[in-house]
Amino acid sequence: MDNVLHQPLGGNEMPRFGGIATMLRLPHVQTPDELGKLDAAFIGIPLDIGTSLRSGTRFGPRQIRAESVMIRPYNMATGAAPFDSLNVADIGDVAINTFNLLDAVRIIEAHYDAVLERGIIPLTLGGDHTLTLPILRAMKKKYGKVGLVHVDAHADVNDHMFGEKIAHGTTFRRAQEEGLLDSERVVQIGLRAQGYTADDFNWSRRQGFRVVQAEECWHKSLAPLMEEVRAKVDGGPVYLSFDIDGIDPAWAPGTGTPEVGGLTTIQALEIIRGCQGLNLVGCDLVEVSPPYDTTGNTALLGANLLYEMLCVLPGVVRR
Repeated sequence: MDNVLHQPLGGNEMPRFGGIATMLRLPHVQTPDELGKLDAAFIGIPLDIGTSLRSGTRFGPRQIRAESVMIRPYNMATGAAPFDSLNVADIGDVAINTFNLLDAVRIIEAHYDAVLERGIIPLTLGGDHTLTLPILRAMKKKYGKVGLVHVDAHADVNDHMFGEKIAHGTTFRRAQEEGLLDSERVVQIGLRAQGYTADDFNWSRRQGFRVVQAEECWHKSLAPLMEEVRAKVDGGPVYLSFDIDGIDPAWAPGTGTPEVGGLTTIQALEIIRGCQGLNLVGCDLVEVSPPYDTTGNTALLGANLLYEMLCVLPGVVRR
């Protein structure tokens, strides 16, 4: 690897409202030689044909990038200096089939096969939550079964949606059935609202997942919870999947299936920072829908959470 690591473009080099919109204003890298030098990469998946209510997540990656312009390289809260130790870039979007969900899933899996083969840790900008299934399929080939930290208002363990086995609400049932998850190392945080039967959450519990309903999180710091989470999911590779609707719509209204009574932005930071020390092999931030995000606050939050994910990757130094 070259000794020179990529750095975000500074605010005194180009006005933050100028330049090409890449994640954190990092270089856009695509050539095989450049890709081979990366430790981690931001990847967009502009997918929304797996959604069930409000569409628009196809615009999520672009808007998250646009709202990432204020993020600076050093994490003042945790001391993490990711760009001092990891070579990171934005490697663009997956060219999905926007008319065929199953083909889009195939394309995503093949794309991530190639990314993982190069040893790159992917940080994914969604896109609807269907995309996590093909990523986990690729992860299985690289790492075997993975542990999972899943933040969401919904368990996403439906057996089908309108008769379809693959959609954004079936992701983790399919992942479990396909043997992609180490089920004793899975935690789902923030689940809430109404269901059709108690099995909507209890199916997860029967698999060995730790289910943390939103009510368990109300009015408290989640730092103690994350001690429990680390103890449960540690011991192997871990994937972090964060649905922005896990956050209360007061802070994150720009999503397809908003539910009241959700997590706060502060709790979101506690969850991600609480993953420090885990063997994270990939992360995603999904379900940002810019058409319902009139202030840009949801995409802004998504951009910051992706930065926090970068800061807890293995190998990041602290100053």
